[in-house]
This record gives sequence, C-alpha cells and structure tokens, in this order.
Amino acid sequence: MSVLVYIENRDGQFKKNQLELMSYAKKISEASNQDIVTLSIGNVKEEEWARLSAHGATRVLNGENLPNQIDNEVFAQALFAAIELVQPKYLILSDNNTGKALAPRVSVKYRAGIVSGILGLPISYEPFIGKKRAYSGKAFAHVKVNSDLKVLTLSPNSFEIKESSGNVQLEAFEPTLPTPKTKVVQADKQTGKLLLSEADIVVSGGRGMKSADNWGPLEELAEAMGAATACSRPVSDEGWRPHHEHVGQTGKIIGPTLYIALGISGAIQHLAGVSSSKVIVAINKDPEAPIFAAADYGIVGDVQKLIPQLIVAYKELKQ
Repeated sequence: MSVLVYIENRDGQFKKNQLELMSYAKKISEASNQDIVTLSIGNVKEEEWARLSAHGATRVLNGENLPNQIDNEVFAQALFAAIELVQPKYLILSDNNTGKALAPRVSVKYRAGIVSGILGLPISYEPFIGKKRAYSGKAFAHVKVNSDLKVLTLSPNSFEIKESSGNVQLEAFEPTLPTPKTKVVQADKQTGKLLLSEADIVVSGGRGMKSADNWGPLEELAEAMGAATACSRPVSDEGWRPHHEHVGQTGKIIGPTLYIALGISGAIQHLAGVSSSKVIVAINKDPEAPIFAAADYGIVGDVQKLIPQLIVAYKELKQ
C-alpha cells in the first residue's frame, strides 16, 4: 500500500501549488506509515527533480513520453495504470481543474470515496475523516470515507510548503494509452503576470471601480505588492477586465494568503470563489455591503480615493 500523488508541471516546471501538494502527501505518508509514490506526466526539466525531492518525493513514475495535452480522458487512463501498479491507499491531487476532472473518474472506477477541497491533514485516519468547506464557504463539513482507496483533492493554499531531505528515484512509466481526442492547434499563454492560482496576494476590483478606465491605480497597487489582479463577474461580463481574471463560483476558485476586494459588494457567488483566502480586506462605500461580513478587515470609503493612499502607504512601509 502507498500514497500516490499526481503532480502536474507547466512548461517543465513544478509550480508552488504542486510543491504544496507534495508536502501534504509527504505528511500523509508519514502519518499513515505508507510509502509515497509520485506520478508525473510530460517532460520535466532536469533541475526540477531536485526541487521535488526536497519536498518529499522519493519514487517517481516518470511518464515523460506520455502525451501532456489537455485531455483528461488520457490522463485518467494513465492514473488508472499507476493505481493498478502501486495499489495506493490514498490518491492525492490538486483541487484544480485537472483534479476536479480526474478524481470523479477514479471514484467511479474503483468505488472510492472522495474528499474534494480537503483543508489540511485529516481529523482522523482510522476511521478516515477529512475537513472541507461547505455551503459556499459558510460552513465546514467533516467527511468520513469508508472505502479502501481514499481520493483527496487539496484546496490551494491550505497547507504549508515544507522541505524534507530525500533522494528521488525516477522510474520509467509507459502504459498503453488511447489516442488523445483533443488536438491543441495553438496555445496562447499569459506572460508577464502572476497567475491567480500561484499568487499569495490578489487585488480584485468590482463594479465600484465604475469603469474600465479606472483600473490603472488598482494595477499599480497590485504591482507594488507583487500581487495578481482579479475581478468580479459583472466586471468581466461588462468587458472591463478579461474573463480569466474572474473569480467566484462561476470563475476561478482561489485561496491566497491575502485577498483585497476593492468596490466588490460581496455576492454569495463571489464569496464562494474566495472564501479560502486566509485574510480578506474589503473596501466599499456601502457600510451594509455583504463583503464586510466575510472580511477580516474592512474600510468604508470611496475606492477611487483610497487606492492612491494605499499605494503611498505600502511603498513607505516597504522602504
């Protein structure tokens, strides 16, 4: 028996959330007295293996020659082959688009229970009980899993990245897979900006920004803080900001260390996408705005006047 963790790479590199996943899997393996096995699909840069080893990886099923295109059906077949090979007690994935697509497939095939968006280490191992958010982040659920195989998807930014010593051993992994049905003709990747899924700090704007022309100060604040930019759904629907910045129940689900909401009222659909944030700071001129009920810190005021003051204050503090 073992702990199997599925690690994704982007352009041959392991991003922060994957190292978080690796650190989490390492703790699960130690607490349950199970060996840890890592599955990697696609070509990975040589120096990245040392980083993975420093976060707990020892045995790696290296599918460097497997198709790494966006086809979850193919990824699932590779995952099934890895499960058959190592017979894991736990399967751990990120609670991202890939994890949300693969975990149900594994559950159906192996009649395995799932804790999706698990928050930190289990409450109990025997019986297995995991903690997750429920009701759009307004409550917590304790989920008991009785199946032999437990499928866990880890909520982003819910576990501290920790380094640990170890020597990684790469093992060629070449299962027979179906031909991908998806063909990527062209890939336009965002460059020069911090990805929302990787950001520790996110500065987000809503309709209180009033128009697309008022986004300059928000972007300046985000740049000063080393933050990613985001927006509420009405903003992206109006075309003020690109759709990939939309966070919420129907957009990206994020969990940064700090989320700054500027001119966002705080509809329940928006809060569902940011409730995993460790600290929420809200600025809104309406003292009755729902965002204040979810915020750790709130300022009642005009964002147009307050953002420049925040930029000055932050730059002074940084100096």
